[in-house]
Amino acid sequence: MFSITVREHLMIAHSFRGEVFGPAQRLHGATFLVDATFRRPELDADNIVVDIGLAAKELATVVGEFHYRNLDDESEFAGINTSTEFLAKVIADRLADRVHAGALGEGARGLAGITVTLHESHIAWASYERAL
Repeated sequence: MFSITVREHLMIAHSFRGEVFGPAQRLHGATFLVDATFRRPELDADNIVVDIGLAAKELATVVGEFHYRNLDDESEFAGINTSTEFLAKVIADRLADRVHAGALGEGARGLAGITVTLHESHIAWASYERAL
């Protein structure tokens, strides 16, 4: 399997419900490094996985929808704990929508999957992997 990874960063505010979250139940900020890995079993006609410039642009667009936002104020996340794992899935699903819409070029239609990893720090991260 071949892959390429592009990186962006994300800064948000949010809070959690549930005793398991301890002090994170209060409003707090979070900064993530966001890696999006695109996979395919064979390279395309240009011998690439996907156009890396388009992949970076689309990741920046998706992440930009949340950057500097308080997710507690977003109606689409009402009543949801916007955990690192949950946000990785949201970003992966939105990237998949962009692949299907052709935003990453026709060659991207041969992609097999996407993995999105949100790094909370140098010692902790969470990922979501999905097929295309």
